[in-house]
Amino acid sequence: MARVIVLGAGISGHTAALYLRKKLNKSHEVIVVSPNSNYQWVPSNIWVGVGLMKPEDVIFKLKPVYDRQGIQYKQALGMSIHPEGDDKNETGFVRIKYVDPEKQGQEEDVAYDYLVNGTGPTLNFAATEGLGPDKHSNSVCTYDHAAHAWDKLKISLEKMENGEHQTFLIGTGHGLATCQGAAFEYALNIAFEINKRKLQKMADIIWITNEYELGDFGMGGAYVKRGGYITPTKVFTESVLAEYGISWIKRAGVYKVEEGVAYYENLDGEKKEQKFDFSMLIPGFKGANMKAFDKKGEDITSKVFVANGMMKVDADYSGKPYDEWKVSDWPEIYQSPAYDNMYASGIAFAPPHGMSKPMKSKNGTPIFPTPPRTGMPSGVIGKIVAENIAYRIKTGRDGHPHKASMAKQGAACIVSAGYGPLSGQAATMTVSPIVPDWEKYPKYGRDINKTVGVIGLAGHWMKLFMHYMFIYKAKAKLGWSLIPE
Repeated sequence: MARVIVLGAGISGHTAALYLRKKLNKSHEVIVVSPNSNYQWVPSNIWVGVGLMKPEDVIFKLKPVYDRQGIQYKQALGMSIHPEGDDKNETGFVRIKYVDPEKQGQEEDVAYDYLVNGTGPTLNFAATEGLGPDKHSNSVCTYDHAAHAWDKLKISLEKMENGEHQTFLIGTGHGLATCQGAAFEYALNIAFEINKRKLQKMADIIWITNEYELGDFGMGGAYVKRGGYITPTKVFTESVLAEYGISWIKRAGVYKVEEGVAYYENLDGEKKEQKFDFSMLIPGFKGANMKAFDKKGEDITSKVFVANGMMKVDADYSGKPYDEWKVSDWPEIYQSPAYDNMYASGIAFAPPHGMSKPMKSKNGTPIFPTPPRTGMPSGVIGKIVAENIAYRIKTGRDGHPHKASMAKQGAACIVSAGYGPLSGQAATMTVSPIVPDWEKYPKYGRDINKTVGVIGLAGHWMKLFMHYMFIYKAKAKLGWSLIPE
């Protein structure tokens, strides 16, 4: 019998747990450790943030799903990893602390044969002074943050209806923040709601981003095929923002937020400020703050994790300069190089480097997007990690027949604007591969026949369809595994 622990129940961890249970017979244990009692379909938080969905539309309780699937569930925080065991434990274990109301604060050591770190990001609001929903900006990173943002947005909409002008500042809240796509989508949905109410003349919507050029999205930008033409995502993105009446500030690293004003530095080293009435600024991400210890109890955190707390995997962390980056630097199986029974999936794995060119201001401040790993890539990685662990358990071999390098797989992104069967539209973009491969595709960095951008109502229908389809899949209902990641 083997025991597999999955830390985290987000898109990647939850996917890994479901596939592990599907692939392994009931003589093997699958245990999920997560502080969250709910699963949330994060892409639809945008609609919660503009009042078009309620939090209960994007979440469901995890325990009933895990009970039905035969997965053990512990509502707890992973505190530390002990891959060599200790004096009391011969095998590796995770020390957890319960947040379950019935066991609140209790600690337990849970042994494992295999470990999947799918903890996702810690939202690092603290890296930017004054940032966050408990301070001076809003967020849509979680369903409760999005609900809070809608409460604040309603106030601004009411003021506009009463003749008071409002300024909306949407974008990235740190010089190294990622998830530009989520913020971009939120900006479009705010514009849609304002236009729907015919309040355009009462609003200024400003997009603020750490991208060197718009449309970088942490992927170094892209060229997309659109209407028979090859268009850089810079033009694609600027045209969409212009269509919705949104102005922009680029090459900006926000370093402080106060009530009604954001302070930022640009690549020229200038310190500037932007006033606002409503803001939604994405924070930087870091790992889950777990420690690691060897059998003697000595701290080996730096052996297992990089400095920001994300887990090292089969990637090249040599720190090579930008002009030496290669697609082979990126991991394929997400296995720890230090302990071969440990894996990281989704945002929990440490990228070898970015996809966008590293940039610093004249003051030496890094201002550029870090690489995104949310949504489709997270689900795909969670699945292949589960399949490889199941293979090792069932065959007793150390091979990894399943691979999912972001330098070889494609991804699709749908950015909605509005909601409803006949209203709104969406910008749909596919890229392949996610990490640009300039050796294989010297002209565009990607396969231009598989890198496409389209805007229209059909993409909006697809976004709605995906909302219900992926919640169905995450609930592990009949035929769930037939739905692709």
